Amino acid sequence: MSQKLCEEHLKGHYELEVIDIYQQPKLAKGEQIIAAPTLIKKLPLPLRRLIGNMSDAERFLVGIDLKSKNFRSQKAEVGSRESE
Repeated sequence: MSQKLCEEHLKGHYELEVIDIYQQPKLAKGEQIIAAPTLIKKLPLPLRRLIGNMSDAERFLVGIDLKSKNFRSQKAEVGSRESE
């Protein structure tokens, strides 16, 4: 899912490396990966770690700084106004 979202929103501007933590435990330890799946966004700073299910596209985009954290609350606010 994260590769699909990266391709959709960052086409040509990302590098995605998949690490099998069982086959490369030293690399996982070096990156301080304590749970799987983990996505580490290194650049641009600040470094971000997304841990767990990445099927929620909005959460993923907020997590890698492509959308504002306020986007979700604004969206919910608009939805509640429309139902009035």
